[in-house]
Amino acid sequence: YLLWRGARAATSGVPGRWQAAVEMLFELVDNQAKSVIRNEQSRRFVGPLALVAFIWIFLMNFMDMIPVDTVPQIWATVGPMMGFKDYMRILPTADLSTTLGLSTLVLILCIYYNIKIKGLGGWGHELISAPFGNHPVLWPANFLMQMIEFVAKTVSHGMRLFGNMFAGELVFMLIALMGGAWALSATGIGMAVGHVIAGTIWTLFHILVIVLQAFIFMMLTLIYIGQAHDAH
Repeated sequence: YLLWRGARAATSGVPGRWQAAVEMLFELVDNQAKSVIRNEQSRRFVGPLALVAFIWIFLMNFMDMIPVDTVPQIWATVGPMMGFKDYMRILPTADLSTTLGLSTLVLILCIYYNIKIKGLGGWGHELISAPFGNHPVLWPANFLMQMIEFVAKTVSHGMRLFGNMFAGELVFMLIALMGGAWALSATGIGMAVGHVIAGTIWTLFHILVIVLQAFIFMMLTLIYIGQAHDAH
């Protein structure tokens, strides 16, 4: 919220690099929020929420840039001293509980805005009257389809982020194994060269994936909450 307000306030003088970057990010999210959510009062909360989601997920994704074994090796020493014995994985978004937790929060917000904008009765009527039409015979089918839609959107929202980041983490591990295989055998210099080349190429490509996945999660958050404002 402070980042959101700070970007709005920083309109005078020549901006520095940090201020310019914050303003560009703010304008990007603000424009996307305006294009999806017409309700200005809702945007006062949803806009900062989308900005925080983008930055938070980007930072969690960026932890994949830390060498694979660095933090786990530190944790292997520090963890048992603190009473923990579990192996530590560095990438939060490669854990399904993290991504589904975030998508479930978006689902809760969608339900909240459905009730706030349409009223409990209006949303309840929508649940049984769309998408097939408002006829008593079709009410059960409409309600079932609505429930399937909510569940499918929530699961796909979390699974998309998890799947891409988990796959990226696996590729980094496979590339690390190339270097490990060369170090253990002390033969086959091609493995060492391939390790460096593949690691560099995948790192550069994965930076794009990190940013893109954070942006997609943010956009889907805006779209799903925006759909909660629309009447069927």
